[in-house]
Amino acid sequence: MTVAYVGLGANLGNREHAIRAAAAALPARRLSTIVETEPWGLEDQPPFLNAVAEVETELPPRSLLERLLAIERSLGRRRDGPRWGPRTIDLDLLLYGDETVDEAGLTVPHPRLDERAFVLEPLAELAPSLIVPGKGTVQALLAELQSRT
Repeated sequence: MTVAYVGLGANLGNREHAIRAAAAALPARRLSTIVETEPWGLEDQPPFLNAVAEVETELPPRSLLERLLAIERSLGRRRDGPRWGPRTIDLDLLLYGDETVDEAGLTVPHPRLDERAFVLEPLAELAPSLIVPGKGTVQALLAELQSRT
């Protein structure tokens, strides 16, 4: 079994319901506090609710990603809008054990994890001492990001 961390976000429809339904479908072993955050990347859109789920899985990284995409589709996610645009649900594979993966369509750790407080803050709630391969601990990454703002 591998412990993986998944970012969950939603800014359309019943945001909290979508996040909780996605966490149940994973199924999440633990779910961070759900917090409202400002949009990132494309700012002219409604605010998001974000959380991080801790998942124990036997699936390899690519299969887990495919599972995340299937959960998104089941919850009404459509990928026909702009990148970083509004969405009913967004599931990002942030970390997969201590593995690094760099394949077409799949990079783990998530390539922008250390730039996003809306990911680092809930991740730090669940696992502050967790080491992000090649980057350091979640707590140190969050402190570095906060020092830049």
